[in-house]
Amino acid sequence: MTTYLQERTLFPPLISGKPSPLLGIVVVIPCYDEEFLLLSLMALQRCDRPCCDVEVIVLINDGEKATATIKSSNHLTFEQACRWVQINSLPHLRFHILYKSGLPEKYSGVGLARKIGMDEACYRFEKAENPSGIIACFDADSQCEKNYLQAIERHFAEHPKAQACGIFFEHPLVGFDFDTAVYEAITRYELHLRYYVQAQRWSGFPHAWQTIGSGMAVRCEAYQKQGGMNRRQAGEDFYFLHKFIPLGHYSEITSTKVIPSPRPSHRVPFGTGKAVGEMLKPGGTCLTYHPRIFEDLRLFLQRDIYGTAPSKGLLAGLPESIQAFLEENQFGEKWQEIHGNTSSSEAFMKRFYRWFDAFMLMKFVHYARDHFYPFTGVEEAARWLLRTAHHWPAEKAKRADARAMLMFLRKLDLLR
Repeated sequence: MTTYLQERTLFPPLISGKPSPLLGIVVVIPCYDEEFLLLSLMALQRCDRPCCDVEVIVLINDGEKATATIKSSNHLTFEQACRWVQINSLPHLRFHILYKSGLPEKYSGVGLARKIGMDEACYRFEKAENPSGIIACFDADSQCEKNYLQAIERHFAEHPKAQACGIFFEHPLVGFDFDTAVYEAITRYELHLRYYVQAQRWSGFPHAWQTIGSGMAVRCEAYQKQGGMNRRQAGEDFYFLHKFIPLGHYSEITSTKVIPSPRPSHRVPFGTGKAVGEMLKPGGTCLTYHPRIFEDLRLFLQRDIYGTAPSKGLLAGLPESIQAFLEENQFGEKWQEIHGNTSSSEAFMKRFYRWFDAFMLMKFVHYARDHFYPFTGVEEAARWLLRTAHHWPAEKAKRADARAMLMFLRKLDLLR
């Protein structure tokens, strides 16, 4: 048994049966107060069969302070899912329904649930003697295209150096399952997500990727080597994937897609469900980061960061937002440290972006928002991006609504 499984897991193996020796993919689904879990399981059941065998692990969970209503909902979901699994599990596609109740309140949430499920996937691959098996993350209210499993299998076969990847996603923008206001809200929120990442790319930041919990996959051995999943109650996907993105060979599967739910949710303190819920309130709107933040960032990242020390004018003439932020974070000392431990521009920049990583970039964005450039409307910000980065005529950008701009940005992400 690996060191990780001996020292870093929270529970011993929860599934007793032997896995198939052909096990190649384990899909992990955290589930909390979810009445439509079976729809997600059916979506996976409808998938075209890959060459390897597949297991699906559902981790129904609640915390020690969960209400009786939540626990009753989880028990009902557990019973329904167990009955469904008895009928629908196949030798090449097995479903396992686990229920962990009364988890420590300090950590109880989606990160901990993913960790327990992903650790269990590692136990399964350990028993199957397949350390390079693939763990895919999905959500209990998500759907996927029929080629989802095949696309994941193919991606890792064609990219043997890949340790982890994202999976392209699209929220539904129309339909009969939700009110029109929900679809309008998710259109603007997904526009915010894509604007934010595209603006980072335009600024020159090399590690700008979407990080969606229902759309990511990782090799079992890489998962363990990087310390597994964190226990954050929200944003766990961002922090998890950015362990792998700077390592190289990271990409996004665009030959299939995950379809996350657009609904409002109380499950997490921030994220999609929370944002949609806020937009549905009277006077609610979708705000995003001001374009000036990325203009300032671009001016900095275009400088000769390797060849010019901060003390020799690297920061001279840069916007105040960048200068103040870097000074507050002791960039001069960090530059000297990096320069003293590297002997080439390539090595310097690689090490620089270990420091100025996605977390530091987010810290700058929030600093600039709080001290220089307040939030702005997402549609206006997206219009700036399309005019500036993609050369849309001003009149065309002015006429474009949120959906038209989102569809364009989706196409760009598919081409990356």
